[in-house]
Amino acid sequence: METCIIWLRRVGFLIRKEVLTILKEPANRVILFAPAFLQALLFGYAANYDVNNVDYAVLDQSRSQPSTLLISHLDGTGVFHRTATLTSASEIADTITSGRALLVITFPPDFAVKLNGGEASPLQVILDGRNSSTAGAAASYVSAVVSDFNQQNRGTSAAISLETRAWYNPNLESRWSMMPTLIASLSMMQTLLLASLSVAREREQGTFDQLLVTPYTPMQILIGKALPSIVVGLVQSTIILLIILFWFRIPMNGSLWLLYLGLLGFNIAAVGLGLSLSAVSVNMQQAMLYTFLLIMPLMLLSGLLTPVQTMPDFLNTLTYANPLRFAIDLVRRVYLEGTVFSDIAFDFIPLLIMAAITLPLAAWLFRNRLY
Repeated sequence: METCIIWLRRVGFLIRKEVLTILKEPANRVILFAPAFLQALLFGYAANYDVNNVDYAVLDQSRSQPSTLLISHLDGTGVFHRTATLTSASEIADTITSGRALLVITFPPDFAVKLNGGEASPLQVILDGRNSSTAGAAASYVSAVVSDFNQQNRGTSAAISLETRAWYNPNLESRWSMMPTLIASLSMMQTLLLASLSVAREREQGTFDQLLVTPYTPMQILIGKALPSIVVGLVQSTIILLIILFWFRIPMNGSLWLLYLGLLGFNIAAVGLGLSLSAVSVNMQQAMLYTFLLIMPLMLLSGLLTPVQTMPDFLNTLTYANPLRFAIDLVRRVYLEGTVFSDIAFDFIPLLIMAAITLPLAAWLFRNRLY
């Protein structure tokens, strides 16, 4: 019993030392928590794929009542804003290339004649495909307006009506899909960097040699350096969670304890990876270089921006070694879907496996560095 108390006291002293090292300078305190706050706000407002303002141009060769009525339908949506009225087809390329309009709608000369004769009249929509996601969303809006126009002005109704309902994001706002993923992804950036710098900082400042003459074991050093980074990661996740809940007012449907259980497993895996990088780094510059080289592939292969299922098979296989992939899936499903533990148990398994590999690896590297 006494041995256990001594062991825990030693670890507690090392944790206290790590926390003081991290927080002793005001600049460090700002760097740890201000970026998470600012990045959450920036992603919430800037990384938004919803199309709310579409600049378009019109080439109306029909100059008829139906074409004028359809244009008024577009203008009345509040989404489409006409920036130019063209007089010839030769102006279309310059309008799109210059960025004055995202799309150009062309009415053929016989537009009204065909409609009045009961025929289908083609409507040409030319889109700027340089931003494919925005162009695709704008094209969908145009199709919806045209369908509504047909229903109102031709008096036709389909025998079978199609009603669409989106689960977990009823208004199809991209912010609802993006923001919950930041709970894991933004905190990982600094948690991984903080863990990777822990041993490298000691080695660069010369205090690492002092560990050689202390009674600390590699496991005690590992725990003492891992726990502060894990706590910082959870605090950053909490900051982002509060912003999502109370600033952007995105409702949470799942269990808070299950969310934090998943974040704890994710942070343990991420810190284990960071400590392994720190143990093999000679100095802080090398640790930062390793971290930045690793962060970008982890982000791209996580499903943050593109679904993992759409990636090539060999990249899809690589994602199984990425803790962020399973953390993002877990956070999304708990936050938006309100899933229970049995539904996301698969996400815990890879995180625990990664932690079981990276933490002993870091301890082994510590042992080799110490002895």
